[in-house]
Amino acid sequence: MYSIKESGRDRLFNIINNILLAFVLIIVAIPLLNVLSQSISSAQSVYAGKVILFPVNPTLEAYKNIIKYQSILDGFWNSAVYTAVFTLISVSLTIMAAYPLSRKTFYGRGVILWIFTFTMLFSGGLIPTYLLIKNLGMIDKIWALVLPASIGVWNIILARTFFNNTIPPELYEASELDGCSDMSTFIYIVLPLTKPIIAVIVLYNSVWMWNSYFEGLIYLSSASKFPLQLVLRNILISSALQGQLASSGTGDVSADMAKMEVLRYAIIVFSSIPVMILYPFIQKYFTKGIMIGSLKG
Repeated sequence: MYSIKESGRDRLFNIINNILLAFVLIIVAIPLLNVLSQSISSAQSVYAGKVILFPVNPTLEAYKNIIKYQSILDGFWNSAVYTAVFTLISVSLTIMAAYPLSRKTFYGRGVILWIFTFTMLFSGGLIPTYLLIKNLGMIDKIWALVLPASIGVWNIILARTFFNNTIPPELYEASELDGCSDMSTFIYIVLPLTKPIIAVIVLYNSVWMWNSYFEGLIYLSSASKFPLQLVLRNILISSALQGQLASSGTGDVSADMAKMEVLRYAIIVFSSIPVMILYPFIQKYFTKGIMIGSLKG
């Protein structure tokens, strides 16, 4: 085997590129490491500003308090359910909409795609949307969160581009010659080849729904149905958590404030766990799917 010898310019480019990537890595890693260190440090160290990169007097007391705080656990479960249902519905509708739009034999696909694109530029607005959700009887129900945003036009365009660039027309012709119907072609030929784009849409939708709080703020009235992000928002802007800590009997306001500060960092880490667990499983498909359209038009 022969190895390609790098020129001086190539080596210089690689050196500069590696330095820049290392610099970006440091910029991204420092805040993450700081948040993690703050969450497992003692309350007094965090309140005194002693924690920068590494934990000081490590403890898991903040995470124990999270488990005791029932509304956080309820919000975590609610967000998990909302995310799973929303992702399943959104991915199914997106793939089923993108597939016919990618077929040249589908009459009127240009008009339908234009109508989809139109909704990216103009919408009814918050008040008409709220009135629609109310008239449909979905207020304070899971469907108010998962149905209105279940179709993302950008995801449809992304999936359509994947179908156009990845699946050759000859494959469709071969399936027709074998007697496959459109549904059989979609289920047995197209779906097995769409893992990369499905991984991309799953990651986009799950992260969006997991981090979403505004829809819950508008459409949900029962605290027991609040998603995790809305629970965290209420904690940050209210004194509910501070009152709970004060009821522990310490009587020390500064100590309670210190515990509250550490608990905030622990909540940030706690709420990020599902996304960090999800990404490694779909990384190999995500990298391939996100590059769709970068090399082909």
